[in-house]
Amino acid sequence: MQAATPANRVSVKLEDQMQKSYMDYAMSVIIGRALPDVRDGLKPVHRRVLYAMYDLGNDWNKPFKKSARIVGDVIGKYHPHGDTAAYDALVRMAQDFSLRYPLIQGQGNFGSVDGDPPAAMRYTEVRMSRLAGELLADIEK
Repeated sequence: MQAATPANRVSVKLEDQMQKSYMDYAMSVIIGRALPDVRDGLKPVHRRVLYAMYDLGNDWNKPFKKSARIVGDVIGKYHPHGDTAAYDALVRMAQDFSLRYPLIQGQGNFGSVDGDPPAAMRYTEVRMSRLAGELLADIEK
């Protein structure tokens, strides 16, 4: 699209431009955030949670840490959105009925198959599972 000067003014229908702009934005959001990556099956928020745990040294062979600590690091450093999105992602990775191989070991109430909600993040504790440790083993390379 050219610069709008009196000599080369471009006429565009507002409705068409709004539709195109919205569709471009919607597709970038879907591709960038909502669809899991084909390489590892994780969404960006899942990757950020695991990286925050890695950064804290919250490995499978270390003591559990409060979920609120992990979520605080995620939203403070890597995912500047609400804490609910980060905690929901963390909870899902700890549920053995949501993932075939959970990436997070949890202590506390992480919900149930029947739809019971998990406890608040201040009452639960987590650490990475061995599988998550293997997933992040070469992250520094």
